[in-house]
Amino acid sequence: MKTRRSIPPAFLLLAFMLQLTLYAQEFKKVPANSVGLSSERLEFLTNTFQEYVDQGELPGAVVLVARKGQIAYLNAFGKSDKENNLPMQENSIFRIASQTKAIVSVGIMLLQEEGKLLITDPVGKYIPAFKETTVAVPQEGAAYEIVKAQRPITIRDLLTHTAGIGYGQGIASDLWKQANIQGWYFADREEPIQATVSRMAALPFEAQPGEKFVYGYNTDILGALIEVVSGESLDTFLKTRILDPLGMNDTHFYLPKAKSSRLTVVYSPTKKGLERAPNPGGMAGQGAYLDGPRVSFSGGAGFLSTAVDYAKFLQMMLNKGSFNGKQIISPKTVALMTVNHLGAIPFPWEKGVGFGLGFSVVEDLGQRGVLGSKGEFGWGGAYHSTYWVDPQEELVVVYFTQLIPANGLDDHQKLRALVYQALMD
Repeated sequence: MKTRRSIPPAFLLLAFMLQLTLYAQEFKKVPANSVGLSSERLEFLTNTFQEYVDQGELPGAVVLVARKGQIAYLNAFGKSDKENNLPMQENSIFRIASQTKAIVSVGIMLLQEEGKLLITDPVGKYIPAFKETTVAVPQEGAAYEIVKAQRPITIRDLLTHTAGIGYGQGIASDLWKQANIQGWYFADREEPIQATVSRMAALPFEAQPGEKFVYGYNTDILGALIEVVSGESLDTFLKTRILDPLGMNDTHFYLPKAKSSRLTVVYSPTKKGLERAPNPGGMAGQGAYLDGPRVSFSGGAGFLSTAVDYAKFLQMMLNKGSFNGKQIISPKTVALMTVNHLGAIPFPWEKGVGFGLGFSVVEDLGQRGVLGSKGEFGWGGAYHSTYWVDPQEELVVVYFTQLIPANGLDDHQKLRALVYQALMD
């Protein structure tokens, strides 16, 4: 009978120290070939995105590809301000909209790790307005009936977008319009997010809790929940607990005036070509991120950031919660966040994909039908930005642009193909 040999404690210590050293490496740009990416084949990516700019389909963009803990590709294309002929820079600042959701979701998990809440808790335990909620049930024609929710909404429901809460444009959109709560844009509001969320609780939602995937205000509610539980404003909590430890110095809800020259302009496609979106212009405009009231911190869509800043956050997730020697969240929390939580509830937008706690998650690569890996997680933003993390390939990809609406542009799909074709191992 063979006995299992124990691993010497000294070897375990050495392995642990090596892992810490890996995670503590400076996050910097290195030759692509040194991390298993072909610099020659990455030229296909450069040429393709330059063509989008040259053909007037994109105003400008920044693409970042990191592998094995280092930045292998970082390129800026086109203009950040076409009218003033300002070139896009690697450190240009973008409105990242729904890419805010992942950071806020991590904030919720931090509070669970500290024993301040459990994600199985009902939201009403912390925000009393959510103790009893209602649902709009469609009737014949445009009519609907308002009924009581069958059970309380939980924090996990919000994290997975299964609370039944949309963006106010569903079955009872007339009531949401009367309440002036529609769409994902909050930057121009003079009402604090907790007040908006409490008013939201009195409106009828689109589905029963746990019934279906409904994308909407879920993460804004989570942001208000963070404020209640932590006793801090959302911007302060995220800055001190996540942004500062990761060195995300260019990520803000409202941009400091000293950084205004780095904020990229939003453009919209028209029959005449790309046109500068109105200022402030609400959801489809420049937004009140510079000159607004700076009161409402939208956990669902409020952040501005740079490609490098956001890649630091994603690299932390890839590193099982660690970055530059700092453990932000535990490996087990990362594992829980990046698996599918929908169960029998279908994800409505893409085959082979589920949803975790703040991220979409690839479950079946064949069903999905595009290049990537099982276990990949990611999301995007309303201004046509996107990102993904591929743990199998130790890969982080961030793509920022400012285009709304995108009108069927195929740049996201080509980016994916052009990144994976450059892998050498």
